[in-house]
Amino acid sequence: MVETVSPSETETTPPRKRFPWPGGLSARLLLFTAVVVTFGGLLILPPTLATFEEQWLLDRVRAGELASTIAESDPELRVSDAVANQMFDQAGAVTVAVQVDGARRLVLPPKQPFETTPYLVDLRRQNPGSWLAAPFFTLTSPKGSMVRVMAEPRYRKAEFVEVVLPDAPLKAKLVGQLWQLTGVTLFVAGLAGLLVYAFLNIFLVRPMQRITRAMEAFRGDPDDPAARIAPSNRRDEIGRAELELDRMQTDLLTALASKARLAALGEAVAKINHDLRNMLTSAQMASDRLAALGDPKVAQALPRLERALDRAITLASDVMAYGKSKEPAPVVRPTPLRPALEMAAEDAGLTAKGVALETVIDPREQVLADPDQLHRILTNLLRNAREAIEGAPDRGGRGKVFVELRRVDGFSVLRLSDDGPGVPERARANLFQPFVGSARRGGTGLGLAIARELAQGHGGDLILVETGPGGSVFDLMLAGVPDALPEPDGRADASAP
Repeated sequence: MVETVSPSETETTPPRKRFPWPGGLSARLLLFTAVVVTFGGLLILPPTLATFEEQWLLDRVRAGELASTIAESDPELRVSDAVANQMFDQAGAVTVAVQVDGARRLVLPPKQPFETTPYLVDLRRQNPGSWLAAPFFTLTSPKGSMVRVMAEPRYRKAEFVEVVLPDAPLKAKLVGQLWQLTGVTLFVAGLAGLLVYAFLNIFLVRPMQRITRAMEAFRGDPDDPAARIAPSNRRDEIGRAELELDRMQTDLLTALASKARLAALGEAVAKINHDLRNMLTSAQMASDRLAALGDPKVAQALPRLERALDRAITLASDVMAYGKSKEPAPVVRPTPLRPALEMAAEDAGLTAKGVALETVIDPREQVLADPDQLHRILTNLLRNAREAIEGAPDRGGRGKVFVELRRVDGFSVLRLSDDGPGVPERARANLFQPFVGSARRGGTGLGLAIARELAQGHGGDLILVETGPGGSVFDLMLAGVPDALPEPDGRADASAP
């Protein structure tokens, strides 16, 4: 079945036009500040206009009230045309009325009937909503409207004074006042916005721009010293951000250096791996020829040579050097611990006349481990201990490494204690990190890193328990607690059934 597609469906939808928005933080800050300050200024307009209108109307009521006192001063309680015209000019009122003892009386009657019904503004009682809305009602009223204003009297005894007047003069005054307030508000908003912008730009935006430029420069060339940010002495969030950025750049440089060395090491291993395997194969063939000679001394040394060649060939074949390939999963089986320690001590260069191995481990004790990987772990630990003791100028190359075994919560814990000078303070933080954790001058720091990785592959770990001038103590933890070997004469354990 062929599916038809309408032309409208194949046309790509044009991207929507986005509102033009400033891209920089400074421009956004300036715009935001101006908008907020302008909005705050506009909030002042309604109460200001309401106050102006109330005062303007109250002035007209007072003028009408004075006109009523003039009218009542006439013996016949009437006002002449001249006085009436004067009151019209002063108060702008069309009519004036007062209410005394419940009786409302026109003091100044209108000259002609009203064309429209006046709207009422009672100044005696106004709620905040109507008070704020009154100026806008006046501004939007129809042309020629009249306003009826009632207020408490001040110059005479009465219940209220009432005047009716056209709202056109009031509307004109309100428009002028509105433009004046708008201009003042915009000027104040602009000035305040610039001040706030300048303050925030100096104390916030510029430091953020400095941090951003430092990050961009560091990303472009991490090795450039000028790309590093120099933290200021600020104690606020900006200062903390600068300090954390400086620490992050330091950590990244250390990680990049480590990665570069690992990459170089992996490349070197890849180049020599092929030739190394050929050379080790030739050495293994030579050892086979030596075994055929039948010399007793050669036969005594030959097993150790064969073991070393087998391990070296395995390492070269699998490219298991640190930094080039991942360590294979260990093939765990019960392994006698005492013989493994003795072979590792021999390969690590421990001797009775120099750095000696001391242990109270029963020859029947076993651990669950891959024999080859356990040998590498122990050899690295014992070699590190020997080199640390031999590097102490006051020891004369003599010392000891004491090893004991404990069983704790389903783990076999092998504790190695030496009487060397201890791990230097500078090396403790990165002791198990390759290339940065070496405590010996010229060392790579790979020994402990490899040992810990292999231990973790066994479900355990390698930790530094303590160190100091009296020596260092390491705990090698291996998962599992295997049964001990039977007695050499083959007799079973007395507790066995």
